Amino acid sequence: MFKRLTIVVALIAMVAMGISAVPAKAQVTDLTIFWAQWAPADYLATLVKDYETETGIKVTVRQEPWGSFFGVVKQDWAAKATSWDMVVGDSQWIGQGATQGHYVDLTQFMKDNGNLQDTVTPATLSYYGEYPVGSGTYYAFPTEGDANGWAYRKDLFEDPKEMEAFKAQYGYDLGIPKTWQELADIAKFFTRKDQGLYGLAIYTQVDYDAITMGFQNVFFSYGGDYWGADYKPEGIVNSDKAIAALELYHELYQCCSAPGLTNAFFQEVNDAYTSGQVAMAMNYFAFFPALANKDTNKFADTTGYFSNPAGPDGDRHAALGGQGISISNYISDERKAASEAFIKWFAQKDVQAKWAQLGGYTCNIEVLNSPEFLQVAPYNAAFAETMTFVKDFTNIPEFEDLLPVIQSALQGYVVGDQGTAKEALDAVAEGFTEKLTDAGYIK
Repeated sequence: MFKRLTIVVALIAMVAMGISAVPAKAQVTDLTIFWAQWAPADYLATLVKDYETETGIKVTVRQEPWGSFFGVVKQDWAAKATSWDMVVGDSQWIGQGATQGHYVDLTQFMKDNGNLQDTVTPATLSYYGEYPVGSGTYYAFPTEGDANGWAYRKDLFEDPKEMEAFKAQYGYDLGIPKTWQELADIAKFFTRKDQGLYGLAIYTQVDYDAITMGFQNVFFSYGGDYWGADYKPEGIVNSDKAIAALELYHELYQCCSAPGLTNAFFQEVNDAYTSGQVAMAMNYFAFFPALANKDTNKFADTTGYFSNPAGPDGDRHAALGGQGISISNYISDERKAASEAFIKWFAQKDVQAKWAQLGGYTCNIEVLNSPEFLQVAPYNAAFAETMTFVKDFTNIPEFEDLLPVIQSALQGYVVGDQGTAKEALDAVAEGFTEKLTDAGYIK
């Protein structure tokens, strides 16, 4: 009793002297965001200077080349490293981040801070932040919206002689293609190998997910999908519609692709366009700034942009790119709170408007629909339209086991011209079934 009374008296004395009986929380003065090495990360590094001015907290955007980015993140997850507070991770990582405990659950935080989930487009919220899909549980805030679209040579498309010749050959006006079949017609029309001109440049790279992303533009628009509610791919990923989509993608590459694009991703596609080899180029919108820049594209003034055309039944979809920002579960509670405060700041409409002005692809509904956004860059109107019909590859934790299956099958058929579209997709169905059964999705 005497000992307890002594402690109470001592605590009262400490309070009277202004000394806290509870250790003070360490004030967070710096935060680190981990992202891939590309232009949007540079834009973010510029934007966060405003946050330091407003709060005194320095935010560093640490960058890692795309080729090694996910590998480093996985190493950090395994080590429960605290070298970064937030990561702007790919949409496909959400399943691993959520189920394996790497990411902080942001659901209540978003609801308690003005329902941040309602400020962004539903598709970006679902694909960049939600897991499982439809659960209403969020592990990331949509940060860099992105999807596949097209750049095209207006000087070729609008040339009166080209327009006359095209209509004489195909029976309709040359212009932005409304359907994938029209896109194929245009690609064939502009393929003139003796002149060093080809119809298009598309994704074929077998590393990570590039050729799958390129194919998905046609695949989803033709009504294709990977599996149904029971996760069984057979009869779905290799359906007649999926086969027709792959036959078209194969045709586009075999008939109309510029030479040297056997393992092409964003840089190779842009290079083919800026060198004058192709009339059209498929790419993520995040890589179009190089085509709008006169210093890097001699056709900049005559380059136009358009969204994916429709499939045979009128469906339009585009392969989703982009990322959401997540908080590491391995940092201290103080740093988690400071990271949440940063995301709350970043989500504000005026900050999102500046993010867009710098070159970032906002997911904010109001900013996307504003006249100012549509005028910031020549491709923004096509981007805003595209973000209303995006679809993504799966984000279940096993996504990285599934990707090599489809990547290999697509490369073999599209680039290698091996077998048939049906045989390629039958192999995908078989491989997916094995992986999903081993993981317990298929009972």
